Amino acid sequence: MAVLTHRPAAAPAPVRRDQRAARALATRFLGYATLIFFGLVFLYPFVIQIGNSLKTEPDAAANPLSPFPDPLTLAGFERIFAGTNFPLWLGNSLLVTVLVTLGRVFFDSLAGYALARLRFRGRRGLFAAVIAVMAVPGVVLLIPKFLVLNQLGLYNSYAGLVVPLLADAAGVFIMKQFFESIPLSVEEAARIDGASIFRTFWSVVLPMAKPALITLTILSFQGSWNEFPHSLVSVQDPDLFTLPRGLADLVSGSLGKGTQYPLKLGAALLATIPVAIIFVVFQRYFVRDANDGSDKG
Repeated sequence: MAVLTHRPAAAPAPVRRDQRAARALATRFLGYATLIFFGLVFLYPFVIQIGNSLKTEPDAAANPLSPFPDPLTLAGFERIFAGTNFPLWLGNSLLVTVLVTLGRVFFDSLAGYALARLRFRGRRGLFAAVIAVMAVPGVVLLIPKFLVLNQLGLYNSYAGLVVPLLADAAGVFIMKQFFESIPLSVEEAARIDGASIFRTFWSVVLPMAKPALITLTILSFQGSWNEFPHSLVSVQDPDLFTLPRGLADLVSGSLGKGTQYPLKLGAALLATIPVAIIFVVFQRYFVRDANDGSDKG
C-alpha cells in the first residue's frame, strides 16, 4: 500500500519577493547602523576636543568627557594667542610646510621619472634602495640626522628644518609607479619634435600626472605639518619651534601647573584645521585611478 505524504505548499512568488526584500532591508539597516556607530566612536574624541576648548578651566577639569561647556567661553583661545607663542609656531609651520611640500613634489617627481624612464647603470639597485629606505623606521634615523645637521652647520636653523625633508622615498615610489602607467608613445612624439628629456618631463608628462601630484601634495603637506621627531633633533631655539614642537612644550607644562585642558585642546584644534581643509578640498583626487592622467592625455 502506498503511503501518502503531505508536502507544504510553496509560498507564492510575491511572498518570496517580499521576504527577500525584507531580509535585504534588514541587512542594509544593520550595515548602516554599524557604520554610524563606529563613525560616532571615531568622531567622539574630536567632539570632546571642541567641547573642552570652549570650557572654563574648572569645568574642563571636573567634566573632561562631557562635550557640553558650562559656561561656554573663548578664554582658552584668547590665552592661546595672548599667552603663548602660537602665532610664531603657526608661521614657522606654514613656512616649513610650504617649502617642504613644494620641494617634495618637485624632487620626488624628478626622481620618479628618472627611475621610470631613464636607462642607466644601477637603476634597479637604486630603486631597491628606495624601497629599503621605506622599510626603515624613522626613529632609527633621528640620531644620524642630528649628527649630520650638526656637522653641516644646519642645526638650529630653518635650513635644518627644511632641507632634510625635501625628498622622501614614499613620494619617489608613488611618482615612479604613476609614470610607468603613461604610454611611451606620448613621450616619443615629444622627442621627435625635438624636446629634451627635461622638457618632455616638464611639459608633457608632468601635466598628465595630476592625480599622483595631488596625492603627493596631500601626503607631503600632512606629513610635514605634523612632523615632530625631526624638529626635536633639528632645532632647540624656541623661536624656531613649529606647531607640533610648540604643542609638545605646552603639554609638558611650560605654562605652569594644572590640567589646562582648554588651552591645550584649543591649540591642538587650531593645528588640525589646515590639514583638514587641504584634505577636504582635494579628497576627490586622493583615490582617483592613476590611469586618469594618461587617459586625459
